[in-house]
Amino acid sequence: MSVHIAAKKGEIAGAVLLPGDPLRAQFIAENFLEDPVQYTSIRNMSGFTGTYQGKRVSVQGTGMGIPSISIYVNELFRDYDVKRAIRIGTAGSIQEGLELRELVIAMSACTDSGANAIRFGGRHFAPTASFNLVKKAYEAAEKRGWKPRVGSVVSSDMFYTEDPDEWKLWAKFGCLALEMESAELYTLAAKYRREALALLTISDSLITHGVTSAEERQTTFTRMMEVALETAVS
Repeated sequence: MSVHIAAKKGEIAGAVLLPGDPLRAQFIAENFLEDPVQYTSIRNMSGFTGTYQGKRVSVQGTGMGIPSISIYVNELFRDYDVKRAIRIGTAGSIQEGLELRELVIAMSACTDSGANAIRFGGRHFAPTASFNLVKKAYEAAEKRGWKPRVGSVVSSDMFYTEDPDEWKLWAKFGCLALEMESAELYTLAAKYRREALALLTISDSLITHGVTSAEERQTTFTRMMEVALETAVS
């Protein structure tokens, strides 16, 4: 039993979806999983296990930022032997032509976080998704008529930065979007030899300053959830 999840052995499936928002975890459990059972509610960071297409799958909220997701993913990999973890979240576009509501498959994740600088003693690690999951997610999205964008994203430690134009350097080197967690997920997956992927819906654009409405986000999230679930159980 882990400190922050405190589920019993066997209560968490081998494949887990990781939304940042615990209410989104509850939404997925209630609308997509059959016979969902809640295995944790510590700090209101809900986790559920049910079945999808006849296969067991769990969904666990992780909170915002690298320190928060690090706690939950460490415990999922170390204490519950989770084999496959898929982050589902939002991101801000930093490339022209990457529009609101588009799906990004994060093939790799750059970061300005100090976590890996501490972990690797100043050396630079390249956090990368599992190719197997990238391929499965791309195919699942295409099957639904959705053309996903695949490339590098940026996991930033700061939502409110001192330099409002900082993102332009990342954009210059081809990064697609900004978010806050994927680099840590990929790093921990490499450490524990597990599969990991981040699927991100573009919710706003730093170029056009456009934002999605609550209703639009819900519709797009639903499509992303379906792709994530199919990838998780495939």
